[in-house]
Amino acid sequence: MLEIHFQKIVHDLFSQNVQSPLADRMRPRTLDEFVGQEDVLGEGKILRRIIERGKLESSLIFWGPPGCGKTSLAHLVATSVDAHFVFFSAVTSGIADVRRVATEAVSRLKLHERKTILFVDEIHRFNKAQQDAFLPYIEKGTIVLIGATTENPSFEVIGPLLSRCRVFVLKMLSEEDVLTILKRTLSDEVRGLGGMEINVSEEDLAYLAYLSFGDARTAINALEMAVQSLQEPDKEIVLTRELLEDALQKKSVLYDKKGEEHFNIISALHKGLRGGDPDASLYWLARMLEAGEDPLYIARRLVRFASEDVGNADPQALQVALNAMQAFHFIGLPEGKLALAQAVTYLATAPKSNALDVAYAEAARDVHDHGPLPVPLWIRNAPTRLMKEIGYGNGYIYPHHDPDAVVVQEYFPEKLTGKRYYRPVERGFEREIIKRIRYWRRLREKKKSEDEQ
Repeated sequence: MLEIHFQKIVHDLFSQNVQSPLADRMRPRTLDEFVGQEDVLGEGKILRRIIERGKLESSLIFWGPPGCGKTSLAHLVATSVDAHFVFFSAVTSGIADVRRVATEAVSRLKLHERKTILFVDEIHRFNKAQQDAFLPYIEKGTIVLIGATTENPSFEVIGPLLSRCRVFVLKMLSEEDVLTILKRTLSDEVRGLGGMEINVSEEDLAYLAYLSFGDARTAINALEMAVQSLQEPDKEIVLTRELLEDALQKKSVLYDKKGEEHFNIISALHKGLRGGDPDASLYWLARMLEAGEDPLYIARRLVRFASEDVGNADPQALQVALNAMQAFHFIGLPEGKLALAQAVTYLATAPKSNALDVAYAEAARDVHDHGPLPVPLWIRNAPTRLMKEIGYGNGYIYPHHDPDAVVVQEYFPEKLTGKRYYRPVERGFEREIIKRIRYWRRLREKKKSEDEQ
């Protein structure tokens, strides 16, 4: 029964009957109909050869943004290869279903000597146990897996499964690609809207393609909704820009607060700030805020940046970042966005130094490499008589008793004597810090020389 159920899903998903949604009916039936993805489907490319020759031995994963053709490619592979094809949705199926399908695949191979191609849509939604269940069948060649995902497989697919799959990276469709698909939809009299009297300017159709941000499914769905809203017997359908925009509604910015795009964009903001580009930094800030990112997450990253990449080159940077976070707490959205924008532009234009980051990393490395080195006796605190008797605090020189408040004293454990971690740069306020450090070193050398005489 399960096999019949899945076969029915495959038939409904991949057959272009009049009852199925327009986007499903318009799926490409041949390579010639497929639009875009030249990087993986161009002449001589391995995926094209697989489809043309009808032979698939290795498992595949198609990774790309929504509406770029992942499921359509799986369809083309399924129709070209002599194998039993099963559609599987990670959203609605569990581990018991995985095992049942795998068991049926074993029986099918024994009885009919026919392999099973299992297409798993949104494979990133399967947990580790569910993904593990595929492994023995993929290893034996009982099942050939084709997975589709919008998430980075490196993070969402377990290592053993990923190592047995060839990953094909699909790109977002261009506006020209989406426009081509929309035109084909309007002209196709069998599967599309070609049998209807529809009037729409090329300019307005191109605008819909632009608003769809490379998502062909979204564009076709909006076109279908716009047509349905005006459909009346024996009446011409006139699609205006306003109607198409209304049918599309507001397209969400491609951004997953828990996925790879989240890390890509926060990385872009960080690098824009580090590179001193306030304009690009503002753009990436807006990308996150307008997509619904937690503003306090951004504020925390700005505080980190202030210490990591500006540091003492501009000590005020940390205060600006903290003030922006406090201001957002105080006034919230939407006005609080400007406080974050102020911090972003300040940090982008501040002098940069990673001297603190480098210095702390080196100090931490010595801590781990050398273990808990003993604190020199002369800089230990001596609150009890016993501690004083065994030498705690003995030999400590109090700097404020010196006219210059600079003394010759070793503060490192003996093993690390003379170490230098903090190396300020010749930018911003750290120029002044360099002058102070050099002055103190010269003064200590002078006093040390005088003491030796």
